[in-house]
Amino acid sequence: MPDPKPLEGIRVVELARVLAGPWCGQLLADLGAEVVKVERPGAGDDTREWGPPFVTGAEGENLGAAYYHSCNRGKRSVAIDIASAEGQAEVRALLADADVVIENYKVGGLVKYGLDPVRLRADFPRLIVCSITGFGQTGPYAHRAGYDYIVQAMSGFMSLTGEPEGSPQKAGIAYADIFTGMYSAVAILAALRRRDVTDAGAHIDMALLDSQVAVLANQAANYLASGAVPKRMGNAHVNVVPYQVFATADGQLVIAVGNDGQYRKLCGILGVPEWADDPRFANNAARLANRAELIPLLAAKIATWEAQPLSLALEAEGVPAGPINDLAQVFADPQVIARGMRFRPDGASIDGVASPIVIDGERMVAAGGAPPLPRHPGLEPGPALSCRR
Repeated sequence: MPDPKPLEGIRVVELARVLAGPWCGQLLADLGAEVVKVERPGAGDDTREWGPPFVTGAEGENLGAAYYHSCNRGKRSVAIDIASAEGQAEVRALLADADVVIENYKVGGLVKYGLDPVRLRADFPRLIVCSITGFGQTGPYAHRAGYDYIVQAMSGFMSLTGEPEGSPQKAGIAYADIFTGMYSAVAILAALRRRDVTDAGAHIDMALLDSQVAVLANQAANYLASGAVPKRMGNAHVNVVPYQVFATADGQLVIAVGNDGQYRKLCGILGVPEWADDPRFANNAARLANRAELIPLLAAKIATWEAQPLSLALEAEGVPAGPINDLAQVFADPQVIARGMRFRPDGASIDGVASPIVIDGERMVAAGGAPPLPRHPGLEPGPALSCRR
């Protein structure tokens, strides 16, 4: 018998849609929690329609957009109209035996349904309520609707992304939503651990803007330490040189030199060992100060190599480097294949991307795929709605 997953026995009710809340719920499901997703009758989560591409079932039925399947693995869906008294009672029936509820309504949006965090905490003292909003439960923007794209802009992230002379750029995926979903899962796990000691639930206040500001990392620290506003640097690194994309004779290669020893090895491979001792380039601080001189010199040498031989030479000397893959190349990569990152959930019509978490050799990923939208509203019998033993 396999060991139980870490969150087996934990029940989560997901009153959330689109990405941040569902991403959090999917991560908890991967870790073994029972996640019941509450959806609008007839329509379901907004992302069911965010296609093409759409997923087709074995009998030709429309199973919704691929987007929906990306963040709802391992859950059970119920269709409940929370605007009705009957629907509110059905949600409460779920919460009576739940450990966690994830909700992403606007601040105060659940009050009229009697399902707001204050009411739920009063009625279910051991319940952990995780509220996910754009700007949090407090502050001058608390009433605003929050969207990933807007938060990427407001957080400063876009000001750091893109070419120096180009426009600010958003990320190619919804980073604010995804980071908030991950931070929410961490917060829920912490609240569950605290409940083990205090027997009390909690209200977790998660904001997309908070999360995106939090992951500004070294760029935020650089600004707070110096007062200098960071600028866009394309594929170069603000603190490390050389650490960027270089053009080879037949393609592009990322070379990420993280210390002076790696820089010395790079110079040896390129046939210019004297550049490692040149006082303009001998250490990272000097290379930063003289970036404009060094990068063209390196670029000219690297351009004489083909990408694969150079990559192999760098790997042999422990200098980090790698190609810029498209997604077809990613899922054909032998390391990605060996790690099982592409897999087919039980009963699913399409492959999915596995969770990156591996514990004691077992990848923490829910076996089942994303649930279909129930044909009829209301609670239906099934494993996710059975009484806890």
